[in-house]
Amino acid sequence: MQYKYSIIESEQSTIQLIEAFFEETNEYTCVGASRSKDESLDIILRHNPDVVFINVELNDARIVNELFIEIYKYCKEPPYFIALANNENHAYTCIKNDFFDYLLKPLHHFELRKTMAKLSLKPKVVASTLCLKSNKEYRFIDLEDILYLKADDSYTDFIMNDGTTVNAYQTLKSFEKKLPKNFIRIHNSYIVNQDYVTRINFRRTKPSIKIDTVALPFSKTYKENVVIIEQALSKNSIVSLN
Repeated sequence: MQYKYSIIESEQSTIQLIEAFFEETNEYTCVGASRSKDESLDIILRHNPDVVFINVELNDARIVNELFIEIYKYCKEPPYFIALANNENHAYTCIKNDFFDYLLKPLHHFELRKTMAKLSLKPKVVASTLCLKSNKEYRFIDLEDILYLKADDSYTDFIMNDGTTVNAYQTLKSFEKKLPKNFIRIHNSYIVNQDYVTRINFRRTKPSIKIDTVALPFSKTYKENVVIIEQALSKNSIVSLN
């Protein structure tokens, strides 16, 4: 399974060290590094990372507190937070706020490796089916059988890998946050299952992403999401340049 992480930090050397550490593994992809509250919140809400590294001494401690209030207000499934600090002065506050770990700078790969090893012992429970409810009817579909979702006015079509289409009486946006992390929005009208992506075309004239045998367009608004898909798939591939 591909996991996501983000970094809230002002020191470029710390950011580079964390990114270099995760380049050794195929399990994690960086979805953004930021230093301001609004930018950090936007990254977390857009990409829903599993892990967030945050400098708890960044600028004003009140910014960190305000960020936490908003994250827990808008995120149904908050990420694991790992504190970064030059000393232990904020350790008690982080413990009270349920941080997963507290790392002192300068960081070392060994300490990061120990933290991530502990984190791997606490996997999040991932649902395998989706329940579509309409009046008194309940329909259950396997998530792994969904190729992509397509918006149809105020409805959503689920395109399945057996060629069938399942209709849901909810908007595409309503499913965006409910589905697992391998379902990624690439367009106002499409959410794709990353596991079925076979080709990505970044050409300006006709940018598209291929799911099974179907080519779907992606928009500039969601190009960053497509890049994340490309990075995640490339990590598990043997790359050959023509």
